Amino acid sequence: MEILFVLGFFVMLMLTGVSLVGVIAALIMATALMVVGGLFAMVIKLLPWLLLAVAVAWIYRAVKKPKVLVRRRYMRF
Repeated sequence: MEILFVLGFFVMLMLTGVSLVGVIAALIMATALMVVGGLFAMVIKLLPWLLLAVAVAWIYRAVKKPKVLVRRRYMRF
């Protein structure tokens, strides 16, 4: 379905008198913009899960504190 949009975009630019170089530049810019927008949308969509993972790791590290061995100076083995 997206290929129809790209083809329609290409045809409309050609019909309005934009040169082939301009059409290719517009397609490249539109592709780059869509990629960046898609990545941004993916981050927004995954943000709750990323925050949940950070919270779980934080709680796990708070519960599982390493035990510190206390050495006494007067005890020699």
